[in-house]
Amino acid sequence: MTVDYTVRLRFGETSREAATHTNLSAVRLDGHVLWIAGDETATVERLMADDPQKAGEFGDETSFRLADFVDLPGDDADEEADVEGLARTENFLWAVGSHSLRRKQIKEQHAGGKALKRLARVEGQGNRQILVRVPIVDVDGVPTPVRETVVDGVRHRAAALSRRDNIRSLLRDDEHLAPFLPIPGKDNGLDIEGIAVRGDRVYLGLRGPVLRGWAFVLELRPYVEDHDPDRLRLRDFHDGEPYRKHVLDLEGLGVRDLCPDGDDLLILAGPTMDLDGPVRIYRWHGAARLDTPQIVRGDLISRELDLTFGEGDDHAEGISMLGDDRVLVVYDSPARARLTDDGCVIADVLLLPGR
Repeated sequence: MTVDYTVRLRFGETSREAATHTNLSAVRLDGHVLWIAGDETATVERLMADDPQKAGEFGDETSFRLADFVDLPGDDADEEADVEGLARTENFLWAVGSHSLRRKQIKEQHAGGKALKRLARVEGQGNRQILVRVPIVDVDGVPTPVRETVVDGVRHRAAALSRRDNIRSLLRDDEHLAPFLPIPGKDNGLDIEGIAVRGDRVYLGLRGPVLRGWAFVLELRPYVEDHDPDRLRLRDFHDGEPYRKHVLDLEGLGVRDLCPDGDDLLILAGPTMDLDGPVRIYRWHGAARLDTPQIVRGDLISRELDLTFGEGDDHAEGISMLGDDRVLVVYDSPARARLTDDGCVIADVLLLPGR
């Protein structure tokens, strides 16, 4: 991996105290604005470019609580949503939670029976089970999320999948994925870690499970009805199912993020388990033009870039197109060299091959 240049991401004091800047999990460029999320809050952050032509720094952070736009399923509106993917298209910003269960970690102070008890404890969080679509309007030249707006005579409201229709419920009888619902995400259980939107198609990338080396991407067609604009519903495909499964040859890796590039999808891929590297970017050619479930291999997919990774740090978690020929990469658990003395975290900009 050759870094073309780097950019500084400057977060406010509240986000730094919450360690959002060291838990980055999703990113999407929107003109001179960068939408970004950490995986331990129930917020989405907006950063502004210092130079709209070629930003060297994004700052002037504004934080938006998801609970201010939709009703979250958790008992506590500020309980972490584990937002793992962001998408920006037409009039909306989309966010998806991991939908995963988590296993308690053994920490340095734990030993013996107490450590084993922690390792046996598996729990879920309601706010992780979200797929949210929030309207975006222009306020003084700045993209801004709102609960409701009217565009060309059409009313748009913030909407989410209901608790009954959440992704875990949809998959409870799935022949491939249902057996992995009770398994924590970092143990190869269900773990959604990317979203891309093209037209009425929403793609969700799964970090896990990976089955015999095959990774999964789910395709949905969400919509809302005029009489119930707060609720996302799923349009059935031709076979009567509310989702479509694609399986991808990512050489044993799971999906860490998705990003549209024209009709292609860029796929950030990494290990499904809790370990370091390899990390790669693949290109799924013509993904948005395909209209049937796909076995994505051979000429349908190509490896674009191999990314560097650290030992216990520098986990690439989010990618976004930056212009026509570059991608921006943000990291969870950034290496110390990425943290500046004045409170910024460093992200990488990579040149795509053949551009």
